[in-house]
Amino acid sequence: MSRLFSVWFVCVLVMILGVVVLAQNPADSSSAPATIVQLPASAPASSPASFDQVIDRVVEREHFFVAEMRHMHPLVETYIQNLRSDRDLGAVPVSDQYFLGRLDMTEGTQDRSFVGPGNLRKRMVDHLTSLYKMEFLPLGFAQMVVLDNDFQKKNYKFTFVRREFIGEIRCLVVDVQPKPNTGNGRFIGRMWVEDQDYNVVRFNGTYGPESRNSSYLHFDSWRLNMRPGVWLPAYIYSEESDLKYRMTQSLHYKAQTRLWGYDQKTLGREDEFTSIQVDSPQGIKDQTETAQDASPAEAQRLWERQAEDNAVERLQKMGLLAPNGDVDKVLTTVVNNLILTNNLDIQPDVRARVLLTTPLESFTIGHTIVVSKGLLDVLPDEASLAMILARELGHIALGHQLDTNLAFNDRMFFSDENTFKTFTFKRSTKDEDDADKKALELLANSPYKDKLGNAGLFLKALQSRAPELKNLIDARLGDGLVAGKTLRMSTLLNSAPELDERKKDQIAALPLGGRVRVDPWSNQTELAKTKPVALVSAREKMPFEVTPVFPYLTRLTTMNTEKVASTAPAAK
Repeated sequence: MSRLFSVWFVCVLVMILGVVVLAQNPADSSSAPATIVQLPASAPASSPASFDQVIDRVVEREHFFVAEMRHMHPLVETYIQNLRSDRDLGAVPVSDQYFLGRLDMTEGTQDRSFVGPGNLRKRMVDHLTSLYKMEFLPLGFAQMVVLDNDFQKKNYKFTFVRREFIGEIRCLVVDVQPKPNTGNGRFIGRMWVEDQDYNVVRFNGTYGPESRNSSYLHFDSWRLNMRPGVWLPAYIYSEESDLKYRMTQSLHYKAQTRLWGYDQKTLGREDEFTSIQVDSPQGIKDQTETAQDASPAEAQRLWERQAEDNAVERLQKMGLLAPNGDVDKVLTTVVNNLILTNNLDIQPDVRARVLLTTPLESFTIGHTIVVSKGLLDVLPDEASLAMILARELGHIALGHQLDTNLAFNDRMFFSDENTFKTFTFKRSTKDEDDADKKALELLANSPYKDKLGNAGLFLKALQSRAPELKNLIDARLGDGLVAGKTLRMSTLLNSAPELDERKKDQIAALPLGGRVRVDPWSNQTELAKTKPVALVSAREKMPFEVTPVFPYLTRLTTMNTEKVASTAPAAK
């Protein structure tokens, strides 16, 4: 559980995912109030007839959820922004932290981090060298996917509040309080239970009770219906505005945890073998007269494409790269606009894909342009997107190549944890400078040439926030827009208007999470469709900032397994 405590002179925020218990025997039903819930007249006879029976079903389903999670190994990403108060802008970031790994609840907790701190023992040794240092550990935020490691009816008091719709799902709203002397780390707060199978779809609160040496973080945890009858964690928002620790210090932060990549079988294409069809031998023609070997130039292109395909497929298989989808088509349209208006002849064709992580980065894998979800989220308009794509297209047009040693498939045999050590698509400083110059040429001849002031304004906003958001702008696989203290495409700053963060109608950059929607089961992406909201003050702009998430929940059926719950920031 997430708790704040002192270990060997060190004050550190430790949130470790404990051993999760499989379904257990239901507790004595006499421990909960017998408030009657008025169920619909059309409810089947097997439906619970009282609130007491509803809670029995909720506990049963929560145990089933825990058992299901033992077989799931989604990617889990947490991005944290530490804040300070500003009179006009509300809370603004002063520093940030980032973690990425895979959640594994098979046999207790395994620290399978790709990006972030190393193993627990090394972290504790490091803490000894920095007295009273406050740090976040990633697994504590992952713990917030579970109501309670030992969720038993006998340990809690449940109070029915009301019925409420979340999206299309009608829920029973229930307040939850631990009974006295039932141990630490019990959930305290409110849960929303869908009224068909009685799965918990949302819970909001903290853990407790607190003691002199421990405090718990507040969070809002959401689950989506990803398969018929199965609700799995997708988002966790956590926030504290004035959490006291060590008597004289306080914690002020916002954090969002995302989980995706549940359908590892399909992502790994393990099911394709079963769909192989063998054609009838009839009608086979001898093509020896038309068959030709590849020319040396064509063979070189095919070899380079094979290296490119190997890297792309490996990233998609582990869940970092989204499958081909609607967002790719939008990116490809902008790329084609740049290619056509500049009369470029590029062979083979240029492709575009979405990296599903938050840090702001873009890079090329051969002729495949990759842009991170986080970067797409914060770009304010199409001209700013064209600026990003033009940089990467510049690398391709200049012939900056991918290392073709990736064409050997044995180089793809590495663990997911070693991905960021094995793959790097960063360019040399000279290549980056040349690509910037080429990008400016491409943009000058493009349909976006008269709107580059907006792109320059985005760069100014990024430059102003870069010192505080080092983890957000730190590219993990490719190159970011800020290298050290150098801002890429800085020439565009000259054409941009003056940046004024306190000006309500000047939108230089968007909050995180509002542009691209991800299906956590299949990793498919699409552009979020949200209703425009008029801003009432400059503090609602929140450029590059974490915001709460309120999904529009839907229910999947056996006839409709492709519907995705939509998500959007709470304020835009």
